[in-house]
Amino acid sequence: MAEPILVTGAAGFIGFHTVLRLLQAGAHVVGVDNLNDYYDVSLKQARLRELDNFKDFTFIKEDIANFEGMEKLWKEHGPFKQVIHLAAQAGVRYSLKNPHTYVQSNLVGHLNILELCRHTEGFEHLVFASSSSVYGKNKKLPYAVEDRVDQPVSLYAATKRSGELMSHSYSHLYGIPQTSLRFFTVYGPWGRPDMSPYIFTDAIIKDKKVPIFNNGDMKRDFTYIDDIVSGVLAVLETPPKRENDEGIPYRILNIGNNKAENLMDYVGAIEKALGKKADIELLPMQAGDVKETYADIDETTKLTGYKPTTSIDEGIPKYVAWFKDFYGEE
Repeated sequence: MAEPILVTGAAGFIGFHTVLRLLQAGAHVVGVDNLNDYYDVSLKQARLRELDNFKDFTFIKEDIANFEGMEKLWKEHGPFKQVIHLAAQAGVRYSLKNPHTYVQSNLVGHLNILELCRHTEGFEHLVFASSSSVYGKNKKLPYAVEDRVDQPVSLYAATKRSGELMSHSYSHLYGIPQTSLRFFTVYGPWGRPDMSPYIFTDAIIKDKKVPIFNNGDMKRDFTYIDDIVSGVLAVLETPPKRENDEGIPYRILNIGNNKAENLMDYVGAIEKALGKKADIELLPMQAGDVKETYADIDETTKLTGYKPTTSIDEGIPKYVAWFKDFYGEE
């Protein structure tokens, strides 16, 4: 049997799709998730039921912030030489209400993963989910990994940037090969109910107001989930190396669609897929939000061959079809 790959946050949106692709490719995957109630746990459980169809999938319910529990998992199901670390407390707006959960999951939990990787002989690669939120209110577009990221506008962004710095230090001190991936506005089937595709689709179907912030003057680098997973797995197979015992085997890469879409065009794609107009409510910018995101992916493409292929005109109908099927909406 092939050596197991550990995926944290396996019941989450990106985690589920990543595990599914790995299993379809014949990998042996151990998934861990604490199944917290940040959003409806039944969606996480439904994702896990899909993964349970594969004999090479093992799921462990555990919190990455519990070091003893993670150490036990590592000993019983590992050791793991490849780790895709996607578990985190997500959401910019939620961080305004529940800051302590971000420190526990995104800092303490990340430290625990780093420590376990550090003590694993022959460890190969840790791929860590960061976020485009770290770019804050940078004016230069598209966002490149060389841009300054010392002015986060949310605690969520601050914890993700802190995670990157922690990873850098562990690569420097212990030679752990690591890649931090800055994801840009991921959407697609099985997506979270706190994300815009769900909020907009649900509101339009139910004839409710569709909240549009900053009066609609926003752009996002919307990236379809299949493209995200392709990037994650391409990165996993190309770990950074320390050349001639010099340098640090650590890097940061953007994973996005390389295209800033107008928010109203995004809403329009949902309207078209549903065959129904939205009742739009224009609102001011929310605290912690940014006006525009746009990923420079040149380095990612050069290193891994990553090339996103899904436009919102292709991706949104796939999401809406899944939404209507999963939630039983006509």
